[in-house]
Amino acid sequence: MIDRRIDSPVGPGPQPLRVVLLAYDGMNLLDLAGPLQALTTANRSAVAGDPARYETIVASGRGGPVVTSSGLPVVTVPVTALGDVPIDTLIAPGGCWGEEFDVEPALRDFIIARAKSVRRLCSVCTGAFLLAAAGQLDGHRVATHWAWLDKLKRQHPTLDVDADSIFIRDGSLWTSAGVSSGIDLTLALIEEDFGPRIAIDAARQMVVFMKRAGGQSQFSVPLAAQTKDHAFVELHAWMAANFGSDLSVPRLAERACMAPRTFARVYSAKVGQTPAKTVERMRLEAACRALEETNLPLKSVAVQSGYGDEQRLRRAFQRQFGTNPVTHRARFSRH
Repeated sequence: MIDRRIDSPVGPGPQPLRVVLLAYDGMNLLDLAGPLQALTTANRSAVAGDPARYETIVASGRGGPVVTSSGLPVVTVPVTALGDVPIDTLIAPGGCWGEEFDVEPALRDFIIARAKSVRRLCSVCTGAFLLAAAGQLDGHRVATHWAWLDKLKRQHPTLDVDADSIFIRDGSLWTSAGVSSGIDLTLALIEEDFGPRIAIDAARQMVVFMKRAGGQSQFSVPLAAQTKDHAFVELHAWMAANFGSDLSVPRLAERACMAPRTFARVYSAKVGQTPAKTVERMRLEAACRALEETNLPLKSVAVQSGYGDEQRLRRAFQRQFGTNPVTHRARFSRH
């Protein structure tokens, strides 16, 4: 565990890491509340008598109440009140009233002024537009909500926009996908600051899925396929319930009431990948979930997820993640 809290200039012991979360009218409530709750939950697990791990400040351009997209107001302090207050981490939530992200000049200017002095600069969802408008993402690999990818690319062509990842760390820049992924990003920040045990404890207390790796997809495999076409929804549900069965193209074609060659062609055209690729991704997702959420031995995980034996499971993990199932479990298991 690496404790990154700074030593107090006026008193003994480490001081909390100061995290400033920006707010503005029309932002998504969960983009702000998710990271804020994760940081607060990490504080609650501190040993009695120890200082809090984080100090959080919600700031807006003008201060006072801002109205979120859900209509709930949030009380804030003005960014001008922060003056030269040291900031460890600066987070820009996302959200907006309409179909275009309107950058608030006061927040853009604040980011420009403070970007070089903060240890980490982060965004949630369309908060990436705010960081990009401040010139902080040029040339970097970034994530944002899947529905806003094309707009971000068009407005900021120098960005390497990732269409899939839940969150991305590129040096001191952390960007995340839509809405709830801000929780995943914040749990990763907590892990970097205080180690995996604190982050896992926070995830358990919040009753959220165990920390998802930044490279994981914004969608589960069936959901990602369904967003492209609804034709094979029932087939995907059957596949997910029968990993141990024959999931070859002829068998899947039979379930879909199509000839094998026709099925393979139509499936690839509608879903955007071959049936075999979907099977592989679904099995890998099931194996990850089993490793993270159960104590099953690797042999049982391999059988349950359709790999049959440990060797095939290990090869799949190495091919996809560049690691092995044991390492994955050690990093992400809740047990």
